[in-house]
Amino acid sequence: MRIARFWLNDEARFGMVDGPELRVLEGNPLIDGIQFAHDRIALKDVALLPPVTPGKIVCIGKNYAEHAAEIGEAVPDEPLMFLKANSSLNRHGGAIVLPPQSTQVDLECELVVVIGATAKNIEPDEVADHIFGFTIANDVTARDLQFEDGQWARSKSFDTFCPLGPWIETDFDWESAQLSSRINGESAQSSYTSEMVFDVPTIVSHVSKNMTLYPGDVILTGSPAGIATIVSGDLVECEIEGIGTLISHVE
Repeated sequence: MRIARFWLNDEARFGMVDGPELRVLEGNPLIDGIQFAHDRIALKDVALLPPVTPGKIVCIGKNYAEHAAEIGEAVPDEPLMFLKANSSLNRHGGAIVLPPQSTQVDLECELVVVIGATAKNIEPDEVADHIFGFTIANDVTARDLQFEDGQWARSKSFDTFCPLGPWIETDFDWESAQLSSRINGESAQSSYTSEMVFDVPTIVSHVSKNMTLYPGDVILTGSPAGIATIVSGDLVECEIEGIGTLISHVE
């Protein structure tokens, strides 16, 4: 099931993607469950919003060995956690705005876990009961500032630096899905979730033992190798097999 979030009559609503249409839902499915309203609306007639408004955007760094190598870093002994500011959230089809402080902004296509039930100190075999679904993020990064600062908060958190979407897929096999990204149609990244150093149950369990996760929180599970610099005018696509394609324009 694919759950999208969109504007309808000046209100943010959720809907289930049903072919070319959205079946509008009552309330927030992460809290209220799946309850259908009577409305249907054409998918082409709405602007999709980020599919969730997270309380926290948790990220896992260096979770693909080849990506760690390409930025000159060692693979960590446990999931490496950092945060992106919530104000970096961006929608499918939105614009990534390049900040004047940076001369090198890179894309990073990542699988995202959407939390569906409060998780605190859970074990890997309990993780599935706490996941609502999965979506796609572009962990846009000001690479020069990342290395200049020595920590990642600024480089990861500029406004528009977290495109998320286009929807949440609740029936997704995370174990061996293909991830790919393209810039103006040219391939940048291509890998599989099976290449992650730490898998989804390990990541979610680890994060829950360091901070409580609440419904709507998201965890970005790391970028594969092939990060590439984006410039004004680029069309950026981040695709995950079984979920869809997240599209952004660069300004």
